[in-house]
Formats: sequence, structure tokens, C-alpha cells
Amino acid sequence: MARKVPRAARRPSKASKPKAGNPARTGPRIAAAQAKKPATRTRGVSSKGTPPHADPPGIGGIRELIDSVDAQIHELISKRALLAQKVGISKHAAGHTVDFYRPEREAQVLRMAIERNRKARGPLSDEEIARLFREIMSACLAQQDPLKVAFLGPEGTFTQQAVLKHFGQSVRALPLTSIEEVFREVESGTADFGVVPIENSSEGTVNNTLDMFLTSPLGVCGEVELRVHQNLMGRMTSLEDVQRICAHPQALAQCRGWLAEHLQGVERLPVASNAEGARRARDEEGTAAIASAAAAVVYGLNMLVPEIEDRADNTTRFLVVGSKAFEPSGTDKTTLLVSAAHTDAPGALFRLLEPLARSNVSLTRIESRPSRRRKWDYVFFIDLEGHAKLEPLASALAELKARTSLCRVLGSYPKAVL
Repeated sequence: MARKVPRAARRPSKASKPKAGNPARTGPRIAAAQAKKPATRTRGVSSKGTPPHADPPGIGGIRELIDSVDAQIHELISKRALLAQKVGISKHAAGHTVDFYRPEREAQVLRMAIERNRKARGPLSDEEIARLFREIMSACLAQQDPLKVAFLGPEGTFTQQAVLKHFGQSVRALPLTSIEEVFREVESGTADFGVVPIENSSEGTVNNTLDMFLTSPLGVCGEVELRVHQNLMGRMTSLEDVQRICAHPQALAQCRGWLAEHLQGVERLPVASNAEGARRARDEEGTAAIASAAAAVVYGLNMLVPEIEDRADNTTRFLVVGSKAFEPSGTDKTTLLVSAAHTDAPGALFRLLEPLARSNVSLTRIESRPSRRRKWDYVFFIDLEGHAKLEPLASALAELKARTSLCRVLGSYPKAVL
């Protein structure tokens, strides 16, 4: 049976504008008036004697003002870059770029920019303002040598988008084939930081990332929240030609309902990443992929159906991993790795959480994973609001450590600004 493109996937065509002089579209009165009106246009000149593409009166003056403002912006950006250069020199004349990177300070700058924008009720959105300031800071930091950031590749993945959202365009992004490789490159110093997915709002935790913290000395340096749109793409132009779909298991799960409704019976093949699925769609006849819009551009694929994710608020959270610890930013989160001596004992989890509850510390997430010490023994990953150095969390952690067989602060880091 031929499959039809769902109605929601079709882009509605724009209504044609009524043509002058057509009684069927303009009505008899307007048509008659147009028929009686003498023709006053000459070639290349409007009825008012103005060239058809001439600027409206006063636009030249506005452009001069824009040029003046641009010159001021340019001067101020250069001044900011020089000041950023001096900050780096004053800290460590022979240091590397990573030595000058301060995510807590960048988070404060972004929050202040958003606050100013809201007070001024500026015409640009908070997200656009934050993006502009992010790029300015990224360029200023990379004057000598850009940060090297490893991510789960290849190019065109959502993880790459998370890298650019958090660090800006002025970084050297290093695509790798697995989460394990990302950790290893950062551990060896080849990369300054790594970005890996940790959870999706509808499909839950990426367990592979959690398990890496059981053996890796790296910690958490930041978080990124990315609104995720999953798109169906391929070399074909019709859904009828789709024989198989390649995508990361998380992407397939996020689109489960749509696929069941519109491509029921089509083979679904899980692959290491959405970008890998896009590469196969480029190289294989009959293969379609679920991936980001960027992947369609990178691999030259047709966008068959955009935004096929089942939930409109589909969001993926990523962690920035590294070896450095940072100071409080004012609005922070902390991630813990904890375990009790006997996790199967009655009230074991209660005893771990009680000090946090008494100190009024808010938990935002808790996840259990096998400890790998013995069977049916578990560790807990806990996300909390607050910074480990500040109260009330600092006192709660001191009491918590006395109750645990394992208590490791994986990191305190700025809460995602946007």
C-alpha cells in the first residue's frame, strides 16, 4: 500500500495574491475602476516618477546612523578583547587558554546581559542576546589559541550543537566516535574539555555517560540544555521509497509514535550516532535517517519530514567534562556520586538523603547504577541545587560523607543559562 505524506508534514502553499484587472478575483467594481484608470507608468519608472527599487525617503540617514553605531560596537569589542588579553596575562603569562577559561564568570556575564535586555525590553530575544555575548566571549578567549573540545561525533550531531551553544564558534571542536573516546582524550590532555549527552527529557538517562564516571578521574564542569528537533531525511523525495531508517537508539525512541503511525513496518536500524545514520542515508539506496537539520546540510540529504519528535518540548541535557574545578557563579548545581556500605539494607537510601533534606537542599535528579564492586550493589548519581563550597550544601555534604562508603563530588558548575 502506498504511504502518504502526513498532512502535518506538508508545507502549506502561500495563497496567491489577487491579480489586478481580474474580475473573478477583484470583484466587478474594482475591475471596472482599473479598466477606466489611465496607464501612467513608463518603463523602469513608477507612477510617481520614482525608480521601482529606490529607497524610501530618509533611509539614507538611517543607514548612516547604523554605520555610526557599527563603528562604536566595533571599537568596544576591540577594547573588550584587549581587556580580556590583559586578564590572561595577569593570571599566567605562559599559560594555555584553558587556564584562563572561567565558566562561572561567563555565566554571570550572560545572566547580566539577559537581565539588561529584560529591563530595557529590547527588540531582540533573551536567547539572541545571550548568543551574541557568548560569541564575543568565545572570540576574546581564543585570541591566542582556541579551546579544544571533544564531542560525540561525527559532524552534524546534536552534541556538536551543544558544544557551539556552550563554548561559541571560536573553539576547535574534535569529533570522536564514542563517549569513551571523549573521556580518554580529555584525560590525556589532547582536549581541554569534552561534551557528552547525559539525559533526554522524554527518554531518560544515557547510562554510558554515567558509567564512565565510575572509572574516570574527570569531573563535571558545566551543563548544556538543547532543544532537540528530530527530522526525517534521505536521498529519496517520497516516504514511499523509504525501506529502512537509521538513527541513534535515543532518536528512534523519541520518534516512536510518529514512526508507528506513518512508517509502520519499515525497518529501524540503531547506529552509534544520528550523524552516522545520515552518512548511511547518503550512501545507501532506500535508507533514511533521523537527525538534526545540520546533518541534512552536511550530508546533502533531502528533508523529508521536519520535527517528527513525539513531544514538543523534547530537550537533551549535556555535561561538560574536564579536570578543573571552578568557583561559585551565584546560580549553581552540584553532581554527586555516592554509595552506602550495604545498599540492600533497609533505609539505605533514606540515610543518604536525610542530611540533604534537613538542610533544605533541593534534589533535581537521582539515578542508580551497578557499582561493579559486587552483584546487586549500587551507586547513586545525585544532582543538587547549590555549590559544594557554599551553605547549606557544604554542611549537608560534611554529614553525608560520614554516612557513606563512597562520596565524590563530581563537580559544582553554573546552571544552564538558557
